[in-house]
Parts: sequence; structure tokens; C-alpha cells
Amino acid sequence: METKYKKNMCEMIGLSLLLGGCLHKEGEVNGPYKDTFVRVQEYVGDGYVLRGGEEADKIAEEKSEEVKEEVKDFFMETYKADVKVHTIVGNVNGATVFVESTGPVHFYSSAIVSMDLSEKRVRDVSSLDGEVEGNIQGGLYRLLFKKEFQELDRYLSEIVSGNPVVGKTEKSLQNVGGSGYMTPYYYLSVPPDDEAILPVYEAYLQDPDTPVSELKPLFSKEDFLAEDYMITIQLYMEKDQAKPDKKLFNQIQKDLKAMDAIPKGNYNLFINDNLINEKVDDGVKENSLELSFPDSIVKE
Repeated sequence: METKYKKNMCEMIGLSLLLGGCLHKEGEVNGPYKDTFVRVQEYVGDGYVLRGGEEADKIAEEKSEEVKEEVKDFFMETYKADVKVHTIVGNVNGATVFVESTGPVHFYSSAIVSMDLSEKRVRDVSSLDGEVEGNIQGGLYRLLFKKEFQELDRYLSEIVSGNPVVGKTEKSLQNVGGSGYMTPYYYLSVPPDDEAILPVYEAYLQDPDTPVSELKPLFSKEDFLAEDYMITIQLYMEKDQAKPDKKLFNQIQKDLKAMDAIPKGNYNLFINDNLINEKVDDGVKENSLELSFPDSIVKE
């Protein structure tokens, strides 16, 4: 079990390196974007960049309508998912396109559009191996256990309303989120090869209109490993210059351990100061308070 969990963490780090630039360790950015921070309340994802994407970004903008149609067709044909395109960001070989699903299985994701830069034309559309599958499966997990996720949402809303902390803006999730089921306060990561949710995913692909009452019995409780379903809570201090609140950090950990009505999963917790790096969509820094593997909270 530990090996599989570490594998999933490595896959997430690999995705961060591809999408977010040069990370020395989580939250520590080296290179030209090390000081590009803005207040999290003002962050909507506009400054997000990918390595070597300057030339392709201009071409992608010129071909934006074609790119949008190609990406929408890709998601519908491959995953039976209707999506809306939020943002197109140039990368070294074309563009990365951030999307959001429009159906009851809600998720954010991205596609990679390969382009012939010399001829300024779209070649094809693809995705990182297993990324979209995991994103959809996260949306399905939330759909199956909607009541439990509503309880988690209620708790975090109370935390934010009663303490000087905030989450990310909805707009930033839309523009550069791309990480499956997400809210301003947390995101869910599900391994794409997970055997518990796989029968649900396969039934969904066969018929996206399959009701939840028929999907839920397909979820394999015997194959479910809570430590592989990572729920990462990220909060930010509301005021400028405020240091991450240690007392609140400890209180949330205590609450999570005591709650039985929230989704089963592996809970990580970060409280950051007020700033987020607009170039790489990351607010974790040296002063952040962090609870993560191997000390994360597993709710089984």
C-alpha cells in the first residue's frame, strides 16, 4: 500500500514539473518566477505560464477557436464528457488547454494540443497518461459520496467564515486548475488505475447518463484503499503579512480526526500566508504549515 501511495505522489510531482515550471521542492520555485507573488484574493490564473511556451502562446491565441473545437471533440469522443474551455496556454510544442466538465460528474482537467509551429497549424490533441481518467474518477467518487462531500464542504465553509483564512478564487480553478474534482478549499486526487472506482468509470464511459443509484453498487469496497484517495486542503491567510495560523492548523487536524461523516480518504493540510505564485499556481512556501505524507490523516 505504501508503495502505491508513493507512486501516486511521484506522478503528481511529475505533472507539476511539466505544467508549473522548475520546482526544487513543493512550493519552492527557482528561476525567473521565484518572486512573482500576488494576493490570493486577486489571483485568477491570468499570469500562469509554461516552460518554453512564448512562441506557441501567440500561435495558440491566433488559432484559439480551432483549438477549442478540437479539445471539445477530444473529450467527447474519448471520454463522453462535454467540457467548456477556460484557458489556452502555450507550451514548448503547442498549447495546454484547461477545461471544466458541464455534466453531473464535475471535474477540471487539461489537454495537450500539439502544433506545427512553423506552419501554424494544429496537429493533434492528447492528454498526459492517466490524467483525465483520474480527473473523471475523482468526479465520480464525489458523485457517489455526495452527502459526505457536502459535510466536508460545510465544515470548511464554517472554518473560513469563522477564521481569518480564505481559499482560492473559483476563477483560478477554472483557468488553471485542471486537477480533477476541486473546490476553492481542497482538491481530490484519485489514481487512474484504482480498482475500486474502475468499474464505476467503465460503466460511466458506456453510458454517461447512468444514474447514481446504478453506479454506486459498482464501487468495490473490497478494493478501496483510503490512503490512495488524497484530499488536499489548502487555505490562505486573509490579511497581508499574516503568518500561517498554527492554532487553526492544529484545530483542523483535531476536527478531521474526530469527524466520521466526511469522505473516506487521505487528508493533507496546508495553511499558507496570503500570497500565491501567479506564474506556477502555487502558494506553498517555507513558512507554510504542512501536514502531508507520512503524517497525513487517513479516514478509513
